[in-house]
Amino acid sequence: MSLPGGSPPPSYLLASLKADCVNKPFIQRCQDLYRVIEDFPAKELHAIFPWLVETIFGSLDGSIIGWNLRCLYESITPLEFRTVLEFLDPSGIMMKLVYKLQAEEYRYDFPVSYLPGPVRSSIQERVLPECPLYHNKIQFSSSGGVGINLALNPFEYFMFNFAICLVTPKNTQGHHFSTSDSAYFILVDKYLKWFLPIEGNVPPPNFSNPGGAVPSPAPRSPSIPFTSYGTNPSLLKRQICHQHLVNADPATQEIWRSETLLQVFVEMWLHHYSMEMYHKLQSPHAKLEALHSRLSLSSYQHIYPVLPANFHSYQESFQPTEEHVLVVRLFVKHLHTFTNSLRPEQASPSTHSHTASPLEELKRVVMPRFVQQKLYIFLQHCFGHWPLDASFRAVLEMWLSYVQPWRYIPERYIPVSNEPQNRCVSDKWAPFVQENLLVYTKLFLRFINRALRTDLVSPKNALMLFRVAKVFSQPKLPEMIQKGEQLFLEPEHVGPQRQHRLLMSPSLGGSFLSSWQPPITDASFKVKNHVYSLEGQDYQYVQMFGSDSRNLVLRLAQMIVQAKQTAKSISDQSPDAGGNQSFLSWFGLNTSELNNSYIANDVDEIGHDSVRKTDEHLEKALEYLCQIFRLNSTQLSQMSVSFGTSRDENGRKQLPDCVMSEDGVVLTPLGRYQIINGLRKFDIEYNGDPELQPIRSFENATMVRLLYRLSCSLNERFSDKMGSLCARGDFLGKFCRYHLVSSPPKRRLTPITSHRCSVPPTPKIRLRFLANYRILLYLLLLYILRVMLSMGPVSYTFCLLIGYLLYATAMTVITESWRSHQD
Repeated sequence: MSLPGGSPPPSYLLASLKADCVNKPFIQRCQDLYRVIEDFPAKELHAIFPWLVETIFGSLDGSIIGWNLRCLYESITPLEFRTVLEFLDPSGIMMKLVYKLQAEEYRYDFPVSYLPGPVRSSIQERVLPECPLYHNKIQFSSSGGVGINLALNPFEYFMFNFAICLVTPKNTQGHHFSTSDSAYFILVDKYLKWFLPIEGNVPPPNFSNPGGAVPSPAPRSPSIPFTSYGTNPSLLKRQICHQHLVNADPATQEIWRSETLLQVFVEMWLHHYSMEMYHKLQSPHAKLEALHSRLSLSSYQHIYPVLPANFHSYQESFQPTEEHVLVVRLFVKHLHTFTNSLRPEQASPSTHSHTASPLEELKRVVMPRFVQQKLYIFLQHCFGHWPLDASFRAVLEMWLSYVQPWRYIPERYIPVSNEPQNRCVSDKWAPFVQENLLVYTKLFLRFINRALRTDLVSPKNALMLFRVAKVFSQPKLPEMIQKGEQLFLEPEHVGPQRQHRLLMSPSLGGSFLSSWQPPITDASFKVKNHVYSLEGQDYQYVQMFGSDSRNLVLRLAQMIVQAKQTAKSISDQSPDAGGNQSFLSWFGLNTSELNNSYIANDVDEIGHDSVRKTDEHLEKALEYLCQIFRLNSTQLSQMSVSFGTSRDENGRKQLPDCVMSEDGVVLTPLGRYQIINGLRKFDIEYNGDPELQPIRSFENATMVRLLYRLSCSLNERFSDKMGSLCARGDFLGKFCRYHLVSSPPKRRLTPITSHRCSVPPTPKIRLRFLANYRILLYLLLLYILRVMLSMGPVSYTFCLLIGYLLYATAMTVITESWRSHQD
């Protein structure tokens, strides 16, 4: 785009840039934007900023895709990929535009209707959300409650659009590549490392402001009075007044971008929950009264924020995507590393208030103050609504990342040792486990219930079970969880020392750090505070190591034992050996093809390596569960017997759980579950005349009918002679029985097998096998072989008969010896 002399009016600049979007290629448009941002003053750039943000991230309703960052991969469009990353880099030209506008204190409207459901509903009901991000920014239209907007500064407006881009449904057909390779995922990682640095401080803005540093957001007065969540409106006024002091603090201004990014990511990505979760979080006044009653508090100043009640407009049914969960996992992992980068001398609570810098103070409180509550609700929502398929692995890994903060320690704090890494969890993590007790116990039990409804023979399901069992079996971790449960169940004693303890919670205004209270030293009180603040006063806690949970784990162990047997049977699967039904069986036509349907080969579908891995994962998962819940081998052997280990001759199949009643065989709930999940099944067999089976797809229908008529004619004419020949005890009788008498059908696994009467087989001529396309193909190949060998038809037929007689003689001897052995 050519830049005319002087400063064109904002409307001309915007129209020119919009025209370039149609007429110029992407790389050239980015170069033009670079020059515009560098050369034009903030007054002209102010008009194009909302349009540029929408062009990059797409429209809020998803109708405009924008640059489609979530589907932009280096392997597909490397030049565009690198250009976008450079343009949107935290030190890039787009962020320079943001700081340029920030210095002039411009404001941009963000519609409240596109915020997450709980926040949107509370604002529309004139109730102030607890997050300071929304305070003093809400503006109503003159017509009333329609068209509510947030007045955001440029940095907030950019981050709001960037974050909400992840959860905005867009009509895109992207390529199926790894989410971690997309431009959006990489930019999230860049922003986290830049604004929440592991080493050093947040880099200063890449913009030279003549008047000094880029200012932090100035306080603004609300257009219409709000009430807070269940608190006195006068409290809100005090907090607004307090916010002026917060913004006046230079130390707090130092990290305002870090706090803003953190709050925006948490609000846009985690502040979602379903209708049933919303109804569960009702009646805040009752919760607070019961909470303080149960904790025996006589006075308090700060309380946990409770979620809004009686919001008639809340109708959200949010379903996170796998990509959303993977980005949240990246967020959680970085926050753990960010927290663990706190200097050891600053980690002590006694030194946190006076000597720590604002960034170090943020590291200390980032998890309990910003993330803990909303992430727990988000995880609960995912556990309760995610489909029962392998995609749950993303949710699982996000959960396991959060409950293992010791995995994300910066290298400079890891002691150098030549010994192999110890899996033992250090005692210093006990407070984290206790303060996040529900994330460990309740979600673990929800996973167990989920595992009970899945097919553990599936390699991916077996791997997920193995991952959870391995994580929770880490030495000392079960003891820490059990200790946390004991602290929660510890009876509360009223005493004067309780009267000055405070429930830790964010205030309703300004920076989260400004109201940070001294930590509570009573471990039991902290655990109770955590549980009641998240679940409410009426929550009935279910112990992870209680009797009900132990029985649940025993059921899972039973399923693991059975799944291991099923996986082993699949691995050992091989073609059945046994007596043949008719001559020419050496062509490969076995009993199952005539008497049974074709059954899919699980080994072909899964693969031998996957089956072997499944067996290993189930074996290790069972071992880890035994370590966690102290199960012994005797219990495992007893439950294997009680679960039903009736097996067929080959030891491969088990009967579904059922009982005999007046109406016949009735499946129990366990039996129905086994059949639905493919863990067990009844063998279905055709019990009539094999010659009268429905014509199969691999048979020629005309030949089947003709051969059946021929067989019936021969059997009717020679039945007496065939019977007398087969009744002979010499070799001729054995030879005739091998060809004319079918082998007895295998004993099928069915609850009514014992009620059937065995009928002796009748000698018959069966020619239906000749209608099989495979047999016809073999006969054609034999004919081609005769032509290649240049043999006459008589001599060739004679050779075939001699060869078959030798084969049949050998098979007769083998079959008779096998039958005598079976008898």
